[in-house]
Amino acid sequence: MTSVNTGSATLTPGANTPDGLDNTPMPVQRHTGWLNNLEKPALCLGLLLMILIINYQTLFRYSISGISRTLDDPSWAMFLGSFLNLEKTAAFVQSISGWAVWSEELSRYLFIWISYLAVPVAILARGNIRVDVLFQKLSPRFQHIVWVMSGTYALILVGLLAYMGAEHVTMQIVMPQTTPALQIKYFIPYMILPLGFGLMGLRTLQDMWYEARQMPLLDVGIAIVAALATFAPVLISDEWSASGLLFIYFTLFLVLGVPIAFSLGLATLAAIVGAGTLPVAYLAQIAFTAIDSFPIMAIPFFIAAGVFMGAGGLSKRLLAVGDELVGSLPGGMALASIMTCMFFAAISGSGPATVAAIGTITIPAMVARGYDKFFAAAVVAAAGAIGVIIPPSNPFVIYGVAGQVSVGKLFMAGIVPGVLMGLTLMVVTFVISRKNGWYGIKRKRSVVTLLKACWEAKWALLVPVIVLGGIYGGIMTPTEAAAVAALYGLVVGVWIYREMSWKNLYQCTIDSALTSSIVIVLMAMATMFGNIMTIEQIPETIAAAILNISDNKIIILLLINVFLLWIGIFMEALAAIVILTPILLPLALKLGVDPIHFGVIMVMNLAIGFITPPVGVNLFVASGIAQTSIGRIATAALPFLISMLLVLMLVTFIPEISLSLGQ
Repeated sequence: MTSVNTGSATLTPGANTPDGLDNTPMPVQRHTGWLNNLEKPALCLGLLLMILIINYQTLFRYSISGISRTLDDPSWAMFLGSFLNLEKTAAFVQSISGWAVWSEELSRYLFIWISYLAVPVAILARGNIRVDVLFQKLSPRFQHIVWVMSGTYALILVGLLAYMGAEHVTMQIVMPQTTPALQIKYFIPYMILPLGFGLMGLRTLQDMWYEARQMPLLDVGIAIVAALATFAPVLISDEWSASGLLFIYFTLFLVLGVPIAFSLGLATLAAIVGAGTLPVAYLAQIAFTAIDSFPIMAIPFFIAAGVFMGAGGLSKRLLAVGDELVGSLPGGMALASIMTCMFFAAISGSGPATVAAIGTITIPAMVARGYDKFFAAAVVAAAGAIGVIIPPSNPFVIYGVAGQVSVGKLFMAGIVPGVLMGLTLMVVTFVISRKNGWYGIKRKRSVVTLLKACWEAKWALLVPVIVLGGIYGGIMTPTEAAAVAALYGLVVGVWIYREMSWKNLYQCTIDSALTSSIVIVLMAMATMFGNIMTIEQIPETIAAAILNISDNKIIILLLINVFLLWIGIFMEALAAIVILTPILLPLALKLGVDPIHFGVIMVMNLAIGFITPPVGVNLFVASGIAQTSIGRIATAALPFLISMLLVLMLVTFIPEISLSLGQ
């Protein structure tokens, strides 16, 4: 089951669709009560603390560097020297320059803690990313059996990681070391391993218990025995091929609907046990160090920024601007929806969040004005894909980290392709709307009304200026810009527009933490998986095999596009980027493709997957809003899909479209 964060709530695909496309078995009763919400206050507090700490770091560093530049400037020095002792002032500034040295380290540890504390909540909510194409085709009885098998697999992995994490903490206590900045014992941050994975185990047991209550005892036994038997080959012998085990087990777990993050970890575990590639204890340390990264922290911040701004009333003000610009044309409301999605894309960095924030307003409005319901939902679902192309973009952050590429350059490279895709969608919308007689509302529109709408939306329109201006002005890193955007969205929503209550703020922080944690844990497990691939030289082998097919750059890029489009049909974009970047990027580099350009190609391919069933997350969100069939929306989205493929081909074979701003 693929869970989709909408910005204000977590939608379960199919749960709101009349045709019941999602047949995932649900618990007999809801997971309610304070015992099932123990982690949530920590998630809220941790995320807010992270946002405040990084904003403090950004402001402090910018202030100190600004003061230092001023003191070094001869003209300012002459002026200030008349009433200040410049030497003492410079010495004082130097003495306090380390006052923020602790901030990055503390925020990183908070980030790791809330990431692993959020996963148990996601387990209870059944919100982990999984490929459930086969699962949905099973009978209810076998769905229950496979679900318990999946839980057993998860218990094996998280139980082992909790045990190894406890051993690692014990070692840190026996042989104590202190962190560089905070000067605290290392065992304190590492305590999250036994605690977090232990809670995952408990929440998995809870979920299995609720599932088992719907099953005969025999079926429960069959599920558990079948899951344990899966590992018999690697327990019998350790002479297997590591690469063979890695991909066979990964494919098996994916097909069975095991969450992708756990599938990666379990396949790595099977390869280590069955081939003796590395010590098993290595996995616990990687679970910590893989996400102990400042750039990755941009993900929860950008997600929080989009959630805060969606809940805080910014989206409807952006829609008013779009309506002023294109509302009088044929398909005016649909065109305004696309334009608003482009605006919101420069805020949220998420496709589903963009669909939810804009679609909840525009889809009912279009239906009320006579538009076809399926067309209305398809327009917003397609336009929501732009949310991960126009910066900021969480997929670009993940690709940048996985491929060791500048996130800032990736952001710039996404601007022109994103705008081009938006304009293409608007052309298709205009043609279809004019053909069907869907015209915009005739009312007085003028420069005055446009300026008034822009003034009302000024706080939303300033976000891209703050984020991109801060990054490219050298004031902030992408992570710091994301934290500033999150705080900005919080302040605007709570105190300026006053449309986000404190209760809503609490829920928004929980939603943000849950959404980001699923991605972060996926990255941790993918790091384990990727290390085995590196040891076995799998990326090099795959690159050589593809180059043996053809050495023509155009043909190979076409093959890569087809492969990524196919992957996008079955796998969520962020998961695909984490898994495939270490495999495909070396091949692209051998072809002479710029890594920035390849990042845009990869993200655009997978963004198109947002509107292709069965794992088209934008379709899920749009269907929930429109209360209609995913299949009918997917059919209505075909003209948009074709136009997006044409833009993809242009971007693939004309690198200047991306690199004109990305270099």
